[in-house]
Amino acid sequence: MLNIKDLSVEINEKLILNNFNIDIKEGEVHAIMGPNGAGKSTLSKVIMRDENYVVKKGIITFNDEDILKLSTDEVARLGIFLAMQYPISIEGVTNADMLRTAISIREKTNINLFKFINDLEKTYDELNFDKSKIHSSINEGLSGGERKKNEIIGMKMLKPKLIILDEIDSGVDVDNLKTIAENILNYKNENNSSILIITHYPHILNYIRPNYVHIMKDGKIIKTGDYNLALKIEKNGYETSVIEEKENNE
Repeated sequence: MLNIKDLSVEINEKLILNNFNIDIKEGEVHAIMGPNGAGKSTLSKVIMRDENYVVKKGIITFNDEDILKLSTDEVARLGIFLAMQYPISIEGVTNADMLRTAISIREKTNINLFKFINDLEKTYDELNFDKSKIHSSINEGLSGGERKKNEIIGMKMLKPKLIILDEIDSGVDVDNLKTIAENILNYKNENNSSILIITHYPHILNYIRPNYVHIMKDGKIIKTGDYNLALKIEKNGYETSVIEEKENNE
């Protein structure tokens, strides 16, 4: 589904991603972990075609289509969704208006407003979210955890094929994290979607078990394992976990 090969990326003439490689197949869950500055969030921004990042070499294909030639909106219309680490507020644009417009553009037709509102209200209920926020400005007055829930509401309404979760667990309490994770997992299982989880800690991975866990450092993946690798990272830290894995494989 998503293939990234030999990707090197700069911002302000500083190399952030350095010969980065990953291959995510349909229905798989991959987690990328690593210390600050490893390039994890940069990866998500490059996939979504943030123009601040300059691709020096490499390829990114999604279902065999070269997305490096596309704009952000074109990438989104292919079925890639990014739940952002720091969702911003947008005054004067309501959640309902934004989602209705996005769905209409994707489907290239005016949508059934009655069905849209029913689906949106159902999604708010599934996230245990205040339905009065449907017609409020996007993220206005919301806490960090509520903003993350709002991201998942958008995900469920837009129905992506690939979900990128950038630090979805940061600033979220245990109860809300469980609700968020259950909704993501239910959506994934119903739609056979793929998930790329970017995180520092394995909290979200306790609910959404990855097929692969990758440790990232200096702009590239330096170690790949399963869920147990995430547990080792939590217990011993990144450097010790990598050293232990190398010793066990020698």
